[in-house]
Amino acid sequence: MIIAQLSIVPLGQSTSVSHYVNLVLETLRTEKTITIYPNAMATVIESPDLPTLFSAVQKAHNAVLAAGASRVITQLKIDDRRDKNATVETKLKSLTK
Repeated sequence: MIIAQLSIVPLGQSTSVSHYVNLVLETLRTEKTITIYPNAMATVIESPDLPTLFSAVQKAHNAVLAAGASRVITQLKIDDRRDKNATVETKLKSLTK
């Protein structure tokens, strides 16, 4: 399982970007093989593999551009753990030990 943190920021728009954040979340929710966990600063994504993750991120990035943003900064942090199956839930549980 891939765990990633995604932040997409349109530049040159108003100070409020909630419209674009909602658009990104709507776009990501159409991807049935990923799970998203929105939070105040970014969105955490669980994906079965890298191609699925990259496809979802590309669609979200392009959705912000299609909505009128003339410049977009997309940041993606990937945790690709191969020694055991890690999920958001297992990572959070490890913090309480």
